[in-house]
Amino acid sequence: MKTKLFSLQRFLTIIKKEFIQVKRDPISLKLPIAMPIMMMLLFGYAVNTEADKIKTAVFDQSKTQESREYIDKFAASGYFDILYNTSSEKELSDLIDSGKAKAGIIIPSDYANKLNRGKTPQTQLVIDGTDPTTARTALSSGLLVSETYSRTFKEAALRKIGVSAITTPGVAINTRVWYNPNLKSSRFTIPGVVGLILQNITIMLTAFALVREKERSTIEQLIVTPVTSVELILGKLVPYVVIGYAGFLFALSLCILWFRVNVAGSLGLLLLLGFLFVYCSLSIGMLISTFAKNQLQAMMVMVVVLLPSILLSGFIFPREGMPVIIEWLGYAIPLTYFLNIIRGIMLKGIGIGFLWNDVIALGIFTFVILSVAMLRFRKSLD
Repeated sequence: MKTKLFSLQRFLTIIKKEFIQVKRDPISLKLPIAMPIMMMLLFGYAVNTEADKIKTAVFDQSKTQESREYIDKFAASGYFDILYNTSSEKELSDLIDSGKAKAGIIIPSDYANKLNRGKTPQTQLVIDGTDPTTARTALSSGLLVSETYSRTFKEAALRKIGVSAITTPGVAINTRVWYNPNLKSSRFTIPGVVGLILQNITIMLTAFALVREKERSTIEQLIVTPVTSVELILGKLVPYVVIGYAGFLFALSLCILWFRVNVAGSLGLLLLLGFLFVYCSLSIGMLISTFAKNQLQAMMVMVVVLLPSILLSGFIFPREGMPVIIEWLGYAIPLTYFLNIIRGIMLKGIGIGFLWNDVIALGIFTFVILSVAMLRFRKSLD
């Protein structure tokens, strides 16, 4: 008699069996509580790094030689990478909201006119403050560039017309930091820790799922049953979805209640997309368990997976300061996209309209990794 590809009864039996296994494993039950507390305390404070080539958008309303010279000074400093020339403040704002730009330079329409008449024009440097490290660099570098340009302009004017520096025109710049006006590092770090905790808990739990069956020889009992690989993989995932999501909710609660980092955007959207990332991370752990033959091998593969995700995802180090090849490697890490999601929703208050690319990427990762895990699983002793 041909075995059905998927049986709800067999699927529910696997789920029940896995819940019993988890109940007998005290570490699996304590991990969602212990890890968030430990990691929040460890990573809840500043990690100082430098950032250069900050992605910058420009709204030049003057469009004169003087304004272009001013912009060129920012580009020549090495700290600002002028990538976008916008036609409105709304366009500049959207670029910063979406994360495509980290800073914006706004030049008024009367910039050149005031400068040539000996008055002081007011330009504006807008900074995305969700990443305090990058924001501090942009703030200090922007002020320095503008002051240097103003001083150079005055000296040139003095040499040309011989008047005192008091009456020589200069440029003044006003700064505004969005989303994180006090540049508190915890507002950037803590949401990232929530994503890191969610990833680590779920991968660690599921990485040992099939390995545990192999080491205890209970996999042999599954071999003689009609359970399919689809039923086994999905059935084993369900209990860990519950545990992993509980860890996510606990970590998010610590973030809001203990560290006072509130959700500026939609909490419902964050909870929904957090569930997607839970499944994605669980799939990674399950895939690891199909490769490893024992728990030591599973642990070694986990280190290979988790270490790059910490270093290359933008969790600690700004990805803008990385070499291009290394920066591109970060796009192969699911945590990169979830960090954009959780920081975007919690700090910027942006909605799904600015997060589609990250959501689609997470969905693709989840589908591909879970499919590979199912295909790799074979009901054999090998």
